[in-house]
Amino acid sequence: MAQFSPHELAIHLKDGLLSFPATAFGQDGELDEAAYRNHIEWQSSFGVAGLFAAGGTGEGFSLTPEENAKVTDWAVHSTRPEVPVLGSASGSTKQAVRCAQAAEEAGAEGILLLPPYLTECDQDGLLEHASAVCSSVDIGVIVYNRANAIYSAETIARLAERHRNLIGFKDAVGNIEQLARVTALNGDRLFYLGGLPTAETYALPLLQMGVSTYSSALFNFAPEFALEFYADVRNLDHSSVQEKLRSFVLPYLDIRDRGKGYGVSIIKAGLEIVGRGCGPVRPPLHDLRPHDFSDLERLVQTSNVARVRTTQEGETR
Repeated sequence: MAQFSPHELAIHLKDGLLSFPATAFGQDGELDEAAYRNHIEWQSSFGVAGLFAAGGTGEGFSLTPEENAKVTDWAVHSTRPEVPVLGSASGSTKQAVRCAQAAEEAGAEGILLLPPYLTECDQDGLLEHASAVCSSVDIGVIVYNRANAIYSAETIARLAERHRNLIGFKDAVGNIEQLARVTALNGDRLFYLGGLPTAETYALPLLQMGVSTYSSALFNFAPEFALEFYADVRNLDHSSVQEKLRSFVLPYLDIRDRGKGYGVSIIKAGLEIVGRGCGPVRPPLHDLRPHDFSDLERLVQTSNVARVRTTQEGETR
Protein backbone atom coordinates (compact mmCIF):
# COMPACT_ATOMS: atom_id res chain seq x y z
CA MET A 1 0.00 0.00 0.00
CA ALA A 2 1.27 3.47 -0.91
CA GLN A 3 2.70 5.61 1.88
CA PHE A 4 2.23 8.90 0.03
CA SER A 5 -1.02 10.45 -1.14
CA PRO A 6 -0.76 11.80 -4.71
CA HIS A 7 -0.40 15.35 -3.36
CA GLU A 8 2.27 14.30 -0.87
CA LEU A 9 4.14 12.44 -3.59
CA ALA A 10 4.21 15.53 -5.81
CA ILE A 11 5.64 17.61 -2.95
CA HIS A 12 8.25 14.96 -2.24
CA LEU A 13 9.38 14.54 -5.84
CA LYS A 14 9.42 18.12 -7.10
CA ASP A 15 12.50 19.25 -5.18
CA GLY A 16 14.77 16.23 -5.44
CA LEU A 17 16.66 14.33 -8.10
CA LEU A 18 14.87 11.41 -9.77
CA SER A 19 16.23 8.44 -11.70
CA PHE A 20 15.32 5.41 -13.82
CA PRO A 21 17.20 2.33 -12.59
CA ALA A 22 18.48 0.02 -15.30
CA THR A 23 16.77 -3.36 -15.40
CA ALA A 24 19.18 -6.26 -14.88
CA PHE A 25 19.28 -9.08 -17.41
CA GLY A 26 21.37 -12.23 -17.52
CA GLN A 27 23.42 -13.17 -20.56
CA ASP A 28 20.40 -15.17 -21.72
CA GLY A 29 18.32 -11.98 -21.80
CA GLU A 30 16.08 -13.05 -18.92
CA LEU A 31 15.43 -10.92 -15.83
CA ASP A 32 18.13 -11.17 -13.16
CA GLU A 33 16.25 -10.65 -9.91
CA ALA A 34 19.26 -10.74 -7.58
CA ALA A 35 21.25 -8.21 -9.62
CA TYR A 36 18.24 -5.92 -9.98
CA ARG A 37 17.43 -5.95 -6.27
CA ASN A 38 21.07 -5.25 -5.49
CA HIS A 39 21.03 -2.31 -7.92
CA ILE A 40 17.89 -0.84 -6.34
CA GLU A 41 19.33 -1.20 -2.85
CA TRP A 42 22.46 0.64 -3.94
CA GLN A 43 20.58 3.36 -5.82
CA SER A 44 18.22 4.04 -2.93
CA SER A 45 21.11 4.29 -0.46
CA PHE A 46 21.84 7.75 -1.88
CA GLY A 47 19.76 10.89 -1.47
CA VAL A 48 17.55 10.40 -4.51
CA ALA A 49 13.94 11.59 -4.26
CA GLY A 50 12.34 8.78 -6.26
CA LEU A 51 13.02 5.87 -8.61
CA PHE A 52 11.02 4.98 -11.73
CA ALA A 53 10.97 1.22 -12.28
CA ALA A 54 10.68 -0.20 -15.81
CA GLY A 55 11.05 3.20 -17.44
CA GLY A 56 13.04 4.16 -20.51
CA THR A 57 16.49 3.53 -19.06
CA GLY A 58 14.98 0.45 -17.42
CA GLU A 59 14.09 -0.85 -20.91
CA GLY A 60 10.41 -0.92 -20.06
CA PHE A 61 9.68 -1.07 -23.79
CA SER A 62 11.24 -4.55 -23.90
CA LEU A 63 9.35 -5.96 -20.92
CA THR A 64 6.16 -7.98 -21.05
CA PRO A 65 3.36 -6.79 -18.75
CA GLU A 66 4.21 -9.70 -16.45
CA GLU A 67 7.88 -8.70 -16.36
CA ASN A 68 6.92 -5.06 -15.79
CA ALA A 69 4.92 -6.14 -12.73
CA LYS A 70 7.80 -8.25 -11.41
CA VAL A 71 10.38 -5.49 -11.84
CA THR A 72 8.15 -2.96 -10.09
CA ASP A 73 7.45 -5.36 -7.23
CA TRP A 74 11.15 -6.10 -6.77
CA ALA A 75 11.96 -2.39 -6.76
CA VAL A 76 9.26 -1.58 -4.20
CA HIS A 77 10.55 -4.27 -1.86
CA SER A 78 14.24 -3.43 -2.32
CA THR A 79 14.25 0.34 -1.86
CA ARG A 80 14.53 2.26 1.37
CA PRO A 81 11.07 3.33 2.63
CA GLU A 82 12.12 6.97 2.25
CA VAL A 83 12.68 6.51 -1.49
CA PRO A 84 9.38 5.98 -3.32
CA VAL A 85 9.19 3.77 -6.38
CA LEU A 86 6.99 4.67 -9.33
CA GLY A 87 5.95 2.14 -11.95
CA SER A 88 5.48 2.69 -15.67
CA ALA A 89 2.46 2.20 -17.91
CA SER A 90 2.84 1.91 -21.65
CA GLY A 91 1.40 0.33 -24.78
CA SER A 92 -2.29 0.22 -25.61
CA THR A 93 -4.79 1.75 -23.22
CA LYS A 94 -5.77 -1.65 -21.85
CA GLN A 95 -2.14 -2.65 -21.35
CA ALA A 96 -1.30 0.69 -19.72
CA VAL A 97 -4.21 0.24 -17.30
CA ARG A 98 -3.05 -3.30 -16.56
CA CYS A 99 0.51 -2.11 -15.83
CA ALA A 100 -0.72 0.76 -13.66
CA GLN A 101 -2.94 -1.50 -11.58
CA ALA A 102 -0.18 -4.08 -11.15
CA ALA A 103 2.19 -1.33 -9.97
CA GLU A 104 -0.37 -0.09 -7.45
CA GLU A 105 -0.91 -3.64 -6.21
CA ALA A 106 2.87 -4.02 -5.75
CA GLY A 107 2.93 -0.91 -3.55
CA ALA A 108 4.30 1.64 -6.00
CA GLU A 109 3.65 5.24 -5.02
CA GLY A 110 2.87 6.46 -8.50
CA ILE A 111 2.85 5.84 -12.25
CA LEU A 112 4.66 7.34 -15.20
CA LEU A 113 2.33 7.14 -18.20
CA LEU A 114 4.38 6.58 -21.35
CA PRO A 115 3.06 7.24 -24.87
CA PRO A 116 0.61 4.76 -26.39
CA TYR A 117 2.20 2.32 -28.78
CA LEU A 118 2.87 3.35 -32.41
CA THR A 119 -0.40 4.89 -33.51
CA GLU A 120 -0.93 8.59 -34.13
CA CYS A 121 -3.62 10.22 -31.99
CA ASP A 122 -5.24 13.61 -31.51
CA GLN A 123 -5.86 15.48 -28.27
CA ASP A 124 -9.24 13.88 -27.59
CA GLY A 125 -7.66 10.45 -27.94
CA LEU A 126 -4.78 11.35 -25.63
CA LEU A 127 -7.24 12.75 -23.12
CA GLU A 128 -9.21 9.51 -22.96
CA HIS A 129 -6.07 7.35 -22.92
CA ALA A 130 -4.60 9.20 -19.96
CA SER A 131 -7.99 9.49 -18.28
CA ALA A 132 -8.48 5.72 -18.41
CA VAL A 133 -5.16 5.17 -16.62
CA CYS A 134 -5.82 7.88 -14.01
CA SER A 135 -9.25 6.40 -13.33
CA SER A 136 -7.86 2.90 -12.88
CA VAL A 137 -5.69 3.70 -9.85
CA ASP A 138 -5.67 5.86 -6.74
CA ILE A 139 -1.93 6.57 -6.76
CA GLY A 140 -0.33 9.58 -8.43
CA VAL A 141 0.08 9.71 -12.22
CA ILE A 142 2.67 11.65 -14.22
CA VAL A 143 2.17 12.03 -17.97
CA TYR A 144 5.19 11.74 -20.24
CA ASN A 145 5.16 14.31 -23.05
CA ARG A 146 7.12 12.74 -25.91
CA ALA A 147 6.93 10.90 -29.25
CA ASN A 148 3.26 10.51 -30.29
CA ALA A 149 1.93 11.79 -26.95
CA ILE A 150 2.32 15.56 -27.19
CA TYR A 151 -0.24 16.98 -24.77
CA SER A 152 -1.56 20.49 -25.30
CA ALA A 153 -1.83 22.78 -22.30
CA GLU A 154 -5.61 22.56 -22.55
CA THR A 155 -5.59 18.74 -22.55
CA ILE A 156 -3.41 18.72 -19.43
CA ALA A 157 -5.78 21.19 -17.78
CA ARG A 158 -8.79 18.99 -18.61
CA LEU A 159 -7.01 15.94 -17.19
CA ALA A 160 -6.04 17.84 -14.04
CA GLU A 161 -9.65 18.94 -13.56
CA ARG A 162 -10.95 15.38 -13.99
CA HIS A 163 -8.35 13.57 -11.91
CA ARG A 164 -6.91 14.75 -8.62
CA ASN A 165 -4.31 11.98 -8.85
CA LEU A 166 -2.72 13.58 -11.92
CA ILE A 167 0.32 15.19 -10.29
CA GLY A 168 3.03 15.80 -12.86
CA PHE A 169 4.08 16.63 -16.41
CA LYS A 170 7.34 15.17 -17.68
CA ASP A 171 8.72 16.74 -20.85
CA ALA A 172 11.02 15.00 -23.33
CA VAL A 173 10.39 17.31 -26.29
CA GLY A 174 11.97 20.62 -25.35
CA ASN A 175 9.47 22.79 -27.22
CA ILE A 176 9.81 25.96 -25.18
CA GLU A 177 6.55 27.50 -26.40
CA GLN A 178 4.56 24.36 -25.58
CA LEU A 179 6.20 24.08 -22.15
CA ALA A 180 5.46 27.75 -21.45
CA ARG A 181 1.80 27.21 -22.34
CA VAL A 182 1.53 24.11 -20.13
CA THR A 183 3.18 25.71 -17.10
CA ALA A 184 1.35 29.04 -17.50
CA LEU A 185 -2.09 27.44 -17.77
CA ASN A 186 -1.64 24.77 -15.11
CA GLY A 187 0.58 26.61 -12.64
CA ASP A 188 1.31 24.85 -9.38
CA ARG A 189 -1.55 22.39 -9.85
CA LEU A 190 1.21 20.07 -11.19
CA PHE A 191 4.92 19.71 -10.80
CA TYR A 192 7.15 19.69 -13.87
CA LEU A 193 10.14 17.48 -14.54
CA GLY A 194 12.64 17.23 -17.33
CA GLY A 195 12.91 14.09 -19.40
CA LEU A 196 15.07 15.05 -22.37
CA PRO A 197 17.89 12.59 -23.05
CA THR A 198 20.75 13.19 -20.59
CA ALA A 199 18.63 15.75 -18.78
CA GLU A 200 21.62 17.42 -17.12
CA THR A 201 22.32 19.18 -20.43
CA TYR A 202 19.06 21.14 -20.22
CA ALA A 203 18.53 21.33 -16.47
CA LEU A 204 19.67 24.87 -15.77
CA PRO A 205 17.70 26.71 -18.49
CA LEU A 206 14.55 24.63 -17.85
CA LEU A 207 14.69 25.47 -14.15
CA GLN A 208 13.86 29.05 -15.13
CA MET A 209 10.58 27.75 -16.60
CA GLY A 210 9.52 25.99 -13.44
CA VAL A 211 10.92 22.55 -14.27
CA SER A 212 12.25 21.97 -10.78
CA THR A 213 13.64 18.48 -11.24
CA TYR A 214 14.56 15.86 -13.82
CA SER A 215 15.31 12.18 -14.16
CA SER A 216 19.02 11.44 -14.31
CA ALA A 217 20.14 8.32 -16.16
CA LEU A 218 23.70 9.08 -15.07
CA PHE A 219 22.63 8.46 -11.48
CA ASN A 220 22.70 4.74 -12.32
CA PHE A 221 26.48 4.54 -12.29
CA ALA A 222 27.63 7.96 -11.01
CA PRO A 223 25.12 8.80 -8.24
CA GLU A 224 27.27 11.23 -6.31
CA PHE A 225 28.19 13.17 -9.43
CA ALA A 226 24.52 13.30 -10.46
CA LEU A 227 23.45 14.58 -7.04
CA GLU A 228 26.19 17.22 -7.02
CA PHE A 229 25.13 18.35 -10.49
CA TYR A 230 21.52 18.67 -9.37
CA ALA A 231 22.58 20.68 -6.32
CA ASP A 232 24.56 23.03 -8.57
CA VAL A 233 21.50 23.51 -10.77
CA ARG A 234 19.19 24.27 -7.87
CA ASN A 235 21.77 26.67 -6.40
CA LEU A 236 22.05 28.41 -9.79
CA ASP A 237 25.79 27.75 -9.70
CA HIS A 238 26.44 28.39 -13.38
CA SER A 239 30.21 27.99 -13.20
CA SER A 240 30.01 24.57 -11.51
CA VAL A 241 27.37 23.39 -13.97
CA GLN A 242 29.49 24.51 -16.93
CA GLU A 243 32.59 22.83 -15.51
CA LYS A 244 30.77 19.52 -15.07
CA LEU A 245 29.32 19.79 -18.57
CA ARG A 246 32.76 20.38 -20.06
CA SER A 247 34.62 17.73 -18.07
CA PHE A 248 32.16 14.86 -18.34
CA VAL A 249 28.63 15.37 -19.65
CA LEU A 250 29.43 16.72 -23.12
CA PRO A 251 32.20 14.16 -23.86
CA TYR A 252 29.79 11.50 -22.60
CA LEU A 253 27.16 12.76 -25.06
CA ASP A 254 29.69 12.47 -27.88
CA ILE A 255 30.00 8.74 -27.15
CA ARG A 256 26.24 8.32 -26.64
CA ASP A 257 25.50 9.85 -30.02
CA ARG A 258 27.62 7.33 -31.93
CA GLY A 259 24.84 4.75 -32.07
CA LYS A 260 21.06 4.61 -32.08
CA GLY A 261 19.73 3.40 -28.75
CA TYR A 262 23.03 4.14 -27.06
CA GLY A 263 21.19 6.29 -24.50
CA VAL A 264 20.38 3.05 -22.67
CA SER A 265 23.39 0.99 -23.75
CA ILE A 266 25.83 3.55 -22.39
CA ILE A 267 24.23 3.31 -18.94
CA LYS A 268 24.66 -0.47 -18.90
CA ALA A 269 28.29 0.07 -19.97
CA GLY A 270 28.83 2.63 -17.22
CA LEU A 271 27.53 0.17 -14.65
CA GLU A 272 29.92 -2.48 -15.95
CA ILE A 273 32.83 -0.03 -15.74
CA VAL A 274 32.17 0.86 -12.09
CA GLY A 275 31.84 -2.78 -11.11
CA ARG A 276 28.07 -2.88 -10.72
CA GLY A 277 27.08 -4.63 -13.94
CA CYS A 278 23.41 -5.22 -14.75
CA GLY A 279 24.01 -7.37 -17.80
CA PRO A 280 23.43 -6.60 -21.47
CA VAL A 281 20.64 -4.66 -23.14
CA ARG A 282 17.84 -6.51 -24.90
CA PRO A 283 17.19 -6.31 -28.65
CA PRO A 284 16.46 -4.21 -30.57
CA LEU A 285 19.14 -2.33 -28.65
CA HIS A 286 22.74 -3.51 -28.69
CA ASP A 287 25.61 -3.01 -26.28
CA LEU A 288 28.35 -0.45 -26.86
CA ARG A 289 30.92 -1.44 -29.45
CA PRO A 290 34.34 -2.27 -27.95
CA HIS A 291 36.00 1.02 -28.92
CA ASP A 292 33.05 3.03 -27.58
CA PHE A 293 33.20 1.07 -24.31
CA SER A 294 36.93 1.80 -24.03
CA ASP A 295 36.37 5.50 -24.63
CA LEU A 296 33.67 5.62 -21.95
CA GLU A 297 35.89 3.72 -19.52
CA ARG A 298 38.69 6.22 -20.07
CA LEU A 299 36.31 9.15 -19.59
CA VAL A 300 34.88 7.74 -16.36
CA GLN A 301 38.36 7.21 -14.99
CA THR A 302 39.83 10.57 -15.97
CA SER A 303 36.80 12.61 -14.86
CA ASN A 304 36.48 10.76 -11.52
CA VAL A 305 32.68 10.79 -11.68
CA ALA A 306 32.32 7.34 -10.14
CA ARG A 307 33.41 7.54 -6.52
CA VAL A 308 33.49 4.60 -4.12
CA ARG A 309 31.62 5.03 -0.85
CA THR A 310 32.31 2.85 2.18
CA THR A 311 29.85 2.29 5.01
CA GLN A 312 30.78 2.16 8.66
CA GLU A 313 30.64 -1.63 8.48
CA GLY A 314 33.28 -1.57 5.78
CA GLU A 315 30.97 -2.61 2.97
CA THR A 316 31.89 -1.00 -0.34
CA ARG A 317 28.97 0.56 -2.19
